[in-house]
Amino acid sequence: MSERAGGQESKAGRRLAEQLAAQKAAEAKRRRQAWAGAFAGVAVVAVLITVFVIVGQRGDDSPEQAAGTPSPSAEVPTDPGAPPAPPLPQGADPALGSKPTVAAGEGELTKLTVTPLIEGTGPKVEAGQSITTNYVGVFFENGEEFDSSWVRGQPATFPIGVGQVIEGWDKGLVGVTVGSRVQLDIPAEQAYGDGEGGRPGGPLRFVVDILAAE
Repeated sequence: MSERAGGQESKAGRRLAEQLAAQKAAEAKRRRQAWAGAFAGVAVVAVLITVFVIVGQRGDDSPEQAAGTPSPSAEVPTDPGAPPAPPLPQGADPALGSKPTVAAGEGELTKLTVTPLIEGTGPKVEAGQSITTNYVGVFFENGEEFDSSWVRGQPATFPIGVGQVIEGWDKGLVGVTVGSRVQLDIPAEQAYGDGEGGRPGGPLRFVVDILAAE
């Protein structure tokens, strides 16, 4: 073999070796990139899991607690829109500060019936006095409420025993002591009769609190 031919073979061998080296380097680079991509994907997943866990933990709290407002165990008004409690006579039963629940009556009502529910310790109401009361009025037969001073948030004051109110009130409240709560079951003829003029008709039931008399 001539020197020229040997030189050509040597150059070809070097080129082949360079190509092989380049291919190995390219493969190694691709492997490094693949590993880097896989590592980055794992890192992203780990970050997302951490975020979901944190958000999930915060989601267990109510919006009010997250905002820093009191929990339900804190002392807050249960009904901010409720009317203020009425001023009670000295030594009166605290129950007079809450609206009573009034149920329907039973049977046929034939006469005025006064039932003491709370006994007051004040003076007795006299005919001709002005009395201050809280009251709830319902239909005797079904217990449906038709009037209440509690809803208006203002006790009612009126003369008693002089014909300024229905007969059942005039006769039923005179002699009751201040600070009392009484139930008045009033037949239609001592109330508003058949209810002409939009007034409640038929037998009625009132629960009345006597707050003052003068």
